[in-house]
Amino acid sequence: MPLSDDQPHTRTRLPVAEQSAHQLSGRQPRPVRTLLTVLGVVTLLVLAISFANRDKADPSRPTGGTGSADRAGAATPAPADTAATGQQPVTTTTNGIAGGFPHSDQGAQSAAANYAVALGSADMFRTDPRHTIVTTLADPTVLPQLQSRLDQAFTPETTARFGLDAQGKAPKGLTFVSRTTPVGTKTVNFSDTGTRIEVWCTGLLGLAGQSSTLPVGENWFTLTLTMRWTGSDWKLTDYSRKAGPAPVPGDQQAATSEEITGAVQQFGGFRYAR
Repeated sequence: MPLSDDQPHTRTRLPVAEQSAHQLSGRQPRPVRTLLTVLGVVTLLVLAISFANRDKADPSRPTGGTGSADRAGAATPAPADTAATGQQPVTTTTNGIAGGFPHSDQGAQSAAANYAVALGSADMFRTDPRHTIVTTLADPTVLPQLQSRLDQAFTPETTARFGLDAQGKAPKGLTFVSRTTPVGTKTVNFSDTGTRIEVWCTGLLGLAGQSSTLPVGENWFTLTLTMRWTGSDWKLTDYSRKAGPAPVPGDQQAATSEEITGAVQQFGGFRYAR
């Protein structure tokens, strides 16, 4: 409606540039404030979700660190879990072999690792030490069968293939090397009375010395140990071995026979725990 002439009024005309600036400055704060408000809300939501999930366990992460002891007692590690449990090795030994393992899955895996070392040692190539090892490891109910089976495996013909005499001794000036090192253990099945454990191993085998025709080489294999709980320890009832899995050989210069001999004589073995 047009204004009447008798009504006082004032009209102000701005230059076009000034008018545009005035109009923009009057409209700009609203969308800016809205955007800042939305960003603030989103930020708060992200922070809230982060704090809410902060203490939730990640199932793909190995147990360890703060609070892992409480979780370890609540659930058995999955078969694919490669993290060490932290349980201390046993302190007792019989004939130089660790014994007195806990009545648990961890205890069975620790027993299997240590038994694999004994079964892969150079003493297995000599009759009397081999009988001592088998007597120490075996369940008494199957001892005769295991003893006979291993005696058939380590015949004079077998030891001769490794350059040893009938008593399992190396020729003069040479050092026979047979060492097994567990790389990891895996429970195939477990119960309170019996268990089957796989032990992935790497081993050294051969004769070290200048005149050796069978230099010390590396091999990879997996031992499957079946054990029974006897009331005080895990004891071996059966075993089997298969080749691998073997990694790609590293690009590394082989040691001299003197270096291998010195290493075998100077570096001792370990007691293993899961």
